[in-house]
Amino acid sequence: MTATYENIATTTLGSNQSSVTFSSISASFTDLVIVYNGTATGSMIKRIKFNGDTGANYSATVIYGTGSAAGSARYTESWLDVVNAGTNNAMTIVQIMNYSNTTTNKTYLSRQSSAAISTEAVVGLWRSTAAINTILIEGSANQFTTGSTFTLYGIKAE
Repeated sequence: MTATYENIATTTLGSNQSSVTFSSISASFTDLVIVYNGTATGSMIKRIKFNGDTGANYSATVIYGTGSAAGSARYTESWLDVVNAGTNNAMTIVQIMNYSNTTTNKTYLSRQSSAAISTEAVVGLWRSTAAINTILIEGSANQFTTGSTFTLYGIKAE
């Protein structure tokens, strides 16, 4: 079986924005991958929300290293990262497994790397069996800057 990435949508910001949404996501893939590359106007920690759910249905476990310190933490929110890259360039890759399955809760893995700040990994859970058809990526403060890119890929197992 071969996995194939298919570009579903790419957004390159033409102005500073506090969030990006991917909507009307087809259920025809097995997994989803989001790649973010960009900066922020200041301190920002990224979160992800599925299908407009803003309730207390998320949790995340984080491990990180800054070059001088390492740590881990657990959160009751949908964090994609916790060490703030701020105005430094960062790349975040999010893998969402079995996103269209309607019998299991949804899990995601997020990895962020900013050469100037840190490397970290997050495993997250959305306690819902609903198929994911909308994804919101938002910052906890400030905005994603002009030129930042967000790409959503679908993975098909063939």
